Amino acid sequence: MTSALDTLRRDFGGDLIEPGDADYESVARSRLVAGSPAYVLRPKTVGDVQTAVRFASDSGLALSVRGGGHSFPGFSTNDGGIVIDLGELADVEVLAADPVDPARHLVRIGGGANWGQVVDALAPHDLAISSGDTRSVGVGGLTLSGGIGWKVRKYGLALDNVVAAQVVTADGDVVTASADEHPDLFWAIRGGGGNFGVVTSFDFAAHRTTRVFFGKVSFPAAEAATVLQGWADYLRTAPEELTSIANLANPLAGGPEAPVEIHVAFDGDDADAAARALEPLRKLGTVVADDVELMAYADVLVEGGTPPPGIHVVAHDGLVDQESVAETLRILAETGTSPGAPSISIRSLGGAVSRVPGDATAYAHRGAELMVTTFTGGPAPVIEAARPVLDGLWGRLAPYLSGAYANFLTTADETDVTDVYPKSTYERLASVKRQYDPSNLFARNHNVRPGQMS
Repeated sequence: MTSALDTLRRDFGGDLIEPGDADYESVARSRLVAGSPAYVLRPKTVGDVQTAVRFASDSGLALSVRGGGHSFPGFSTNDGGIVIDLGELADVEVLAADPVDPARHLVRIGGGANWGQVVDALAPHDLAISSGDTRSVGVGGLTLSGGIGWKVRKYGLALDNVVAAQVVTADGDVVTASADEHPDLFWAIRGGGGNFGVVTSFDFAAHRTTRVFFGKVSFPAAEAATVLQGWADYLRTAPEELTSIANLANPLAGGPEAPVEIHVAFDGDDADAAARALEPLRKLGTVVADDVELMAYADVLVEGGTPPPGIHVVAHDGLVDQESVAETLRILAETGTSPGAPSISIRSLGGAVSRVPGDATAYAHRGAELMVTTFTGGPAPVIEAARPVLDGLWGRLAPYLSGAYANFLTTADETDVTDVYPKSTYERLASVKRQYDPSNLFARNHNVRPGQMS
């Protein structure tokens, strides 16, 4: 260990932060989880990332890789281990128009950038990338496991727009993963999370964008059942420019008595087209609020906060295929308007997501029509008091779920990994893992263990 640390101090050109250093408290924790790592390494170059990875491999300590630091399970930090914080690798560069499709532009994004930096850099070029919905969320963490946001039905998951990535593997080598180079690794990093290395940059295909119609249409909680069913039925045939999220039991608006909020984003600035697309939603029930307006896409993404000390956030999600939508929404409407309801969010999928073959990437849940997520926040006693309702809800939903999405899970046990990766996907990922990370250095994730030789 002493030799490895001496080598690190000699070769590492970034910041090495240890307990007792002035900056330690600010970099030890992630946005959602406290930590006390032995070393926080902030590389400034790809060579620094190579040095950091080799140090981690030689040290035998647990390794966390941090982009935006929004990991619900706390993958972005640890206790007593090493954190590689990629925040200095955050450049956003517009490269060129795609030679095959001039409507698309290639954009290179550093592995430590967040989506706020991306939208701000692309806005002057009238370009955008299908991403999440929060500015401070990291490009890497979101993309490697999926990327579901306000352009998802029109342009697919964030990972569907990746055309190449630069990856530092477990042995410290730098490789390019694309359809032509290391195609097995390219398949794996699009859905396989951080299991295979440190992505130091992504090449995305961005698209031309305009302003969007964005906001919410709200209905009384008493109409939850009919509004949700009508919403889901309409989204099956709605224009793909329309992406929507239905929220129940908003704790800031009355909990179980809060209005049902139908959040919408219509991708385009044609007012007549937007009005036609939104009219069926406005007829779902008694509208009590409607604040949909035209705005810049960059203004749609919200800021992400950091909970105060002692406050925890618990998230859980599940994916729902079409045949289970009706019963799932019935359960959610009942629970979301009952005492003790958690905050419930239901995201529409389909569209461009569903047109990608299920085995084309390691994100395998292409047939899911909806994603259900619950959020509960507060001090530990509040979380514990909420568990019976949460466990009861997810127990009732279990027969109707077809899998899970890694980015909204607070837990990462074997059941979660099985839900995220169907058997055939997991086996293929394990084979790639054996090739690029046979010692499972990159284990702080929804972990895929290296497959056994046949």
